Amino acid sequence: MSDLNLDRITVDPHKLGGKPCIRGLRISVGMIVQMMAAGKTTEQILSEYPYLELEDIRQALAYSAALAENEFHLELKQPA
Repeated sequence: MSDLNLDRITVDPHKLGGKPCIRGLRISVGMIVQMMAAGKTTEQILSEYPYLELEDIRQALAYSAALAENEFHLELKQPA
């Protein structure tokens, strides 16, 4: 997974306590994973949060999967 593209995952210590978020928005990776675990489809999430994109959800899931597998530890960029 070293070629994993996670350019949409950001960390800002001033947003959501520094949790990994999507593109600097106040939507955390954990929120997306929780919605998926609760049975929501990507279509439902995108409908409820129209400013999200499918690639945001994909990267949130990829980030979570990589962390669960202890595949890497990375420094995420802060939003501009």
